[in-house]
Amino acid sequence: MKFIIAKPIIFKTLSHLQNIVDKKNALPILSNILIEADNNKLTLSSTDMDISITETINCNVLESGSTTINAQLIYDIIRKLSDTSEIEVISNDGKLLTLRSNGSRFSLACLPKEDFPIIETKSDGNRIKAKSEILFKLIDKTKFAISNEETRYFLNGLYCNITKENNNNFITFVGTDGHRLAKFSYQNNELTTEIPGVIIPKKTINELSKLLSESTEPIQLDISQNKIIFYFDNLILVSKLIDGNFPDYKRVIPNNNENNLIVKRTNLLSAVDRVSTIANEKSPVIKFKLLKNLVNMSTINNENSTATEDLEVMYEGDEIEIGFNSKYIMDILNNLEEDQITLSFKDNSSPIIAKEKSNPDLIYVLMPMRV
Repeated sequence: MKFIIAKPIIFKTLSHLQNIVDKKNALPILSNILIEADNNKLTLSSTDMDISITETINCNVLESGSTTINAQLIYDIIRKLSDTSEIEVISNDGKLLTLRSNGSRFSLACLPKEDFPIIETKSDGNRIKAKSEILFKLIDKTKFAISNEETRYFLNGLYCNITKENNNNFITFVGTDGHRLAKFSYQNNELTTEIPGVIIPKKTINELSKLLSESTEPIQLDISQNKIIFYFDNLILVSKLIDGNFPDYKRVIPNNNENNLIVKRTNLLSAVDRVSTIANEKSPVIKFKLLKNLVNMSTINNENSTATEDLEVMYEGDEIEIGFNSKYIMDILNNLEEDQITLSFKDNSSPIIAKEKSNPDLIYVLMPMRV
């Protein structure tokens, strides 16, 4: 195998692949990426057995061949080369890979390509097409609510389904950790097939989000019972799905919160941020006292330090005292974008809804905390 390639081209691909490599895996081959050179194309693959990425790029292939090389090592080497570098890569027997660039030369041990797992990039699942910028936004606005508790493994990802409502088709993403919930739906009547909900793991979501942020072209999704495949122009991401039952999120979203507080989002965010300076992990609660056209925010920590702030708002509902985790409410305020938002309350023990006018299908739900 022998090929020549510009650093920026191969480095971008390696940055996609090396993130999913399991660097602590007991199987050394899973710390490697597979390199295949043929017909002026270079195909690189990596996997941790749950998620896999295969990407094909153009390069000057002088001799066809293949091998595997430690992902972190080749990434670090190429990262430190000049951005204008041309890189020559040679592997005569698949056991040693030689990399040359300007005055630098590296000889790296390889593992046989035969040991590398076969990545199945075809499926007979439901195939749909989606705009990359829409898919990115659906994920970006919901992924913060994914749970990190491994005991509740069915919450360790985003729930995705395609449904028909009132003769319109929607693709929906939902994330929740039991304390807060984020739901974002997008109407797309080009989607003609209803697809039952699947749970996409958090690691896959994070890598997919990075790939979507770089893409401007529509991508294809293939959703089957136990895996999901994302087809980009020259890249394929394959992921296992979480085998579990996601909670019935529709039952969690209140439909009778009639006390509406309208506020400038940045003002509320700044006020919560200031008051929460006193809060800590042992005392993360901020108390909201809702009065006519005023909200009083206060907190007291375990050392009896206190903070309080009044903020003018539009509110003529019931007088309510309710507490929230300061971090959770700030996460929601940071993910909303409009200058003016609405928080809807029922009473001091029921979840609230946060929404904005421009995105009626973006809904955040936050459970209260005892104060």
